[in-house]
Amino acid sequence: MLLERERQLQDLQRLASRVSSGAGGMALVLGEAGIGKSSLLQAFAAPLKDEFFILQGACEDLSTPRVLGPLRDFAAALGQDVVSAIDNAASPDVLMPMLLGHLAAQPRPVLVMCEDLHWADQATLDLLKYLARRIGSQHTMLLASARNDELPPDHAFWRWAGDLPPASTQRIDLPPLSPQAVATLARDAGCDPSELYRVTCGNPFFLSELLSDCNRTPGHLPASVRDAVWARTSRLDAQVRTVLELVSVSPVALEEWLLEALLGEDGHDAIDGSVDSGLLQRASPGLLSFRHELARQAVLSGLRPGATRALHKRLCKALTEQAPPHARVELARLVHHATGAQDAHMVLQLAPRAARQAARLGAHRQAAAHLASALQFVDAVGWTGEAAQLYEDWAYEAGLLRIDERLIEARQRAIALWQSVERPDKVGLNLRWLARTHWYRGEAKEAERYGLEAIRTLEQLPNSKELAMAYSMRSQHQLLQNHPASAIEWGRLALELASALDDHDTRVHALTNIGSAKLFLGDDSGQQDLADGLHCALAQHLHEHAARIYSNWVEYAVVFKQFALAERLLAEGLAYHREHELDAWVHYLTGWQAQLHLDKGEFAQAAALARQVLALPDLSLVMRLPALTVLGQTLSRQGDQDAARCLQEALQWARATGESQRLLPVLLALAEAAWQVQDLDSCRRWLDEIGQFDLSGVNAWDLAAVGAWRRRAAIAVDGGPAAWTPPPRAAEAAGNGQAACDAWLALGLPFEAALALLDLPGEAAAQAMPKAVALLEQIGAAAAAALARQRASACGAQAQLPKPRRGPYAAARQHPSGLTRREAQVLELLLDGLSNLEIAQRLCRSERTIEHHVSTLLGKLGATTRLDLLRRPPTSLHKN
Repeated sequence: MLLERERQLQDLQRLASRVSSGAGGMALVLGEAGIGKSSLLQAFAAPLKDEFFILQGACEDLSTPRVLGPLRDFAAALGQDVVSAIDNAASPDVLMPMLLGHLAAQPRPVLVMCEDLHWADQATLDLLKYLARRIGSQHTMLLASARNDELPPDHAFWRWAGDLPPASTQRIDLPPLSPQAVATLARDAGCDPSELYRVTCGNPFFLSELLSDCNRTPGHLPASVRDAVWARTSRLDAQVRTVLELVSVSPVALEEWLLEALLGEDGHDAIDGSVDSGLLQRASPGLLSFRHELARQAVLSGLRPGATRALHKRLCKALTEQAPPHARVELARLVHHATGAQDAHMVLQLAPRAARQAARLGAHRQAAAHLASALQFVDAVGWTGEAAQLYEDWAYEAGLLRIDERLIEARQRAIALWQSVERPDKVGLNLRWLARTHWYRGEAKEAERYGLEAIRTLEQLPNSKELAMAYSMRSQHQLLQNHPASAIEWGRLALELASALDDHDTRVHALTNIGSAKLFLGDDSGQQDLADGLHCALAQHLHEHAARIYSNWVEYAVVFKQFALAERLLAEGLAYHREHELDAWVHYLTGWQAQLHLDKGEFAQAAALARQVLALPDLSLVMRLPALTVLGQTLSRQGDQDAARCLQEALQWARATGESQRLLPVLLALAEAAWQVQDLDSCRRWLDEIGQFDLSGVNAWDLAAVGAWRRRAAIAVDGGPAAWTPPPRAAEAAGNGQAACDAWLALGLPFEAALALLDLPGEAAAQAMPKAVALLEQIGAAAAAALARQRASACGAQAQLPKPRRGPYAAARQHPSGLTRREAQVLELLLDGLSNLEIAQRLCRSERTIEHHVSTLLGKLGATTRLDLLRRPPTSLHKN
């Protein structure tokens, strides 16, 4: 009996109706362990068996998850070609379109159910995301469940969920049962409903287990589910308990033939007894599993370590020696049991194979986990080179996920081991990767040291692709250090060697460095280099190289104020990255999109996008710093007190890199913030720090900005005129503020236009202040607008100023997120899952008005979608 799940069932049924009419979509059923997710899915799917083609699979709690576990569960129902593609580790580019085609070809609507995505491997998440983005016009419904109470904020699931298409994805949260529902369930069991609710907090699984005990032992209320499960197992026959223990160490459903092989002649009776106990079920013919995962964990937790190892060993031996010819035993499963049995030989034999298979399928997280299992037993490796390869392979796979000290240590271990067996080619390869790792961490000096050491090592060997890439990595490092001329020199050296070796990877990488360096030197021919590199990258399907070109090109277009080009490249780049599932690059471009909005005076959009990037877990410094700088500068211009914290944090990170290209934007933002409140001493201090840099390689726009702020702070500008100065900055330097204002407005930068007017002296200032105030207040630049009004008052022009814009309502001033009372009401209803139309009906307002409120509060809360808000902890939304 399902209690208090009527609304969730109705939501799923409405989605199924839309799918039947050709509008595909996805639903995520989320809730804590034991909340009834599986029961809801079964109740929903049961009436659809005649109308829908139902495919059902699940993820399991293996030490390393099965790659594409749910797909493996129902692959046979789709066809032998799908099974073969999985068994042969077909690439995602082949497997994903194949599956999409099979779903589209079904004569009936399709329901794909995937349970327990909190245990999913990366390949499964990527596959579901791929399908979710492409089934909008198909008769296909994706239905997935996951435990959200066990997933930390930095779990891969949340990144995946945030990338699902919001228009066609529905989130269904299952709350605990109410005290009234618990009382209904407890009535016939003779239990105290208030005590039952206190102990279980309305969790249906806890309730079912405790009510079962109440039926057998009246008045007995175990303190936890573990106690309840142990109480039930203690009354079972020893052979039945053995079945439960064997199944408990196998998160995958266990085959009956396997249990029979282990238990001997009495196996049938013991298996039937375990099912009769109510703890196990026949999930499908010939397969046994626990009815509830919590029950499996409870039985497993009661085993001593020695007993657990023995059970794993028995299962591993039976799977490898007694499996029938038709049975396919997955490598991930064998690695799980071999690791549990502490069988070093078998783990070292199987884990690298499983890792290679997972990597081919795009499941790099699982590949890293398999290799980590092997590294537990690295001391048992017979040959030093094999141990070195394990460290090297793990570092590569783990480095695709996160950068930390363990990664650096693994590279250093690999280098030491390769040196001991005299493999300088491998030493050079790992030195280059070590340089790249340190660069991602913002450690420029270490990156440079290891990069040069890699070059010295590889130059002692015959020319190779590794040497060519080492040259190109040196070129990239020089580019990032604001040494564009040196970057071009190293890039051409890499390009020459790559061309001789027919090395497309390095050729594209070097062209990207050369083209980017030329552009930031003001040489427009760099656009052709980037275009050539992009053409080659697209032709050779070099996805990450193409992504880097889009990112560098967008950065150039934003910095050089070519906003039309920036918007075109952003649209192309974001579409390309999303098409090829390059989510990390999507987030990087989003940071530059935020900078573009800031420059255009669109502060709400800039802050929302910057916060979207900063909310991502496992964010590298290279990605975090620009977004943090944009957010700090945006808040500073809006007069928000949180600006100082953001900019100080950005300064701390920028100083840690030792790179002028990281420090310069932060210091300019700090100088601007200080100047807006006329703290000229602080302003000069930040500008003096910039003066300590070597600015010879800085692009003309940033160099001109430094000069402008030095003039505003009354600091002498050293040196003669630059070879080329941007026209608006040239007009400012010449004292022609009105011309500078017009030039800035033509480029689309209203904030800079207003500041050019504030620089005017005497009578010219009095005439210009009204326009400056209007420009600043129109975009919400509160701090500079207040300064402009002060200067207007000082020169007697206050009578000509526009009427002050009305500030936020009192409720908005008091709300931690600046929401008005109405916006706070809309937020409450939005978080309850109501649509815009339902909110409009509830508040007696038009739907268009509610759409405006939703758009405004999303901007104030730094969110881009409703899903973004629903994923956050309630306390972070400051609900009133």
